[in-house]
Amino acid sequence: MDVWKIAIVGAGKIGQMIGTLLQGSPHYEVTVIDRDAAGLKKLADSGIKVAQADVGDDGVLADALKGHDAVISAAPFFLTPQIAAAAKTAGAHYFDLTEDVAATAAVQKLAEGAQTAFMPQCGLAPGFVGIAGADLAAQFDELDTLSLRVGALPLYPTNALKYNLTWSTDGLINEYCNPCTALVDGELRQLAPLEDLEELALDGTDYECFNTSGGLGTLAETLKGRARRVSYRTMRYPGHCAILRMLLHDLGLERRRDLLKDIFETALPRTDQDVVVVYCTATGTKDGILRERSFINKTVARQIDGRHWTAIQITTAAGILAVVDLMRTGKLPASGFVGQEQVKMTDFLATEFGGLYAPGRVTG
Repeated sequence: MDVWKIAIVGAGKIGQMIGTLLQGSPHYEVTVIDRDAAGLKKLADSGIKVAQADVGDDGVLADALKGHDAVISAAPFFLTPQIAAAAKTAGAHYFDLTEDVAATAAVQKLAEGAQTAFMPQCGLAPGFVGIAGADLAAQFDELDTLSLRVGALPLYPTNALKYNLTWSTDGLINEYCNPCTALVDGELRQLAPLEDLEELALDGTDYECFNTSGGLGTLAETLKGRARRVSYRTMRYPGHCAILRMLLHDLGLERRRDLLKDIFETALPRTDQDVVVVYCTATGTKDGILRERSFINKTVARQIDGRHWTAIQITTAAGILAVVDLMRTGKLPASGFVGQEQVKMTDFLATEFGGLYAPGRVTG
């Protein structure tokens, strides 16, 4: 049996779930690396191998990664280039969850001529949503539009924003403040965040959607020349976008991200009762007829092997581990840069980890 040694850098909530899922598989040996002793202790108490190391020190990190087949970064986005470089030095395949465009560009540069694979943006959005989008696009003879929308939301919203923190605050602010890549009239464009507001409904619940950064990954570049418009929007409950515009634009907090982060983390409670909605729609021609196809997936927090996991933990961890499994079994290129759109949806869902999405699949 082919057993891979995996190093996870980052012992936060997502890193904990990734480690737990890998620990339960016969195909992997896992070590979680972090500087935070408290986070590591929680994992060690559950029987997972841990190693305390300063992940900000290039030499220390490269030594810690030696002997591993693959490295998964579950660390903050600003450490991405450093961890990817250390993985390259260690001769390991590299995977991460970043939505940050600049960090991904650095990984792409490291992948040039590499003997191992570099696959960033492997979580939910970017990540699984790109796989779903590419699968929809492939169902048309001629693709016209592809709209990808994802929401990580509280099941029971109570405040004016109708939002609770469910994942990285830094990543959330990046999405709200950074430029958004899209295809517009067949050309790559940088759109403003919080624009192109639209409304939709699913299962009796109303949502609003608007531009945010990073969710498309490299899909827009891949579909250039094949589609007229490709876009990514974040889903929220109605009213969220108007308050964000007031905070970011009217009060100028887009220029004071540290203060915005402090406000979010002080005022918005975290919740483990959440829902993740993936809502993708494509239009184009098939057999000479204009058609529309949709993929909708709704995942809620639930118990897995007797432990409660949030929807964002489940969807993010499943997103990255399914592609790791496909790399291990030889179904993805083993060197250079690998994009999410190179993953076949059927292969993804057939892995032991991709199957975690199946209970939440509404239609396809």
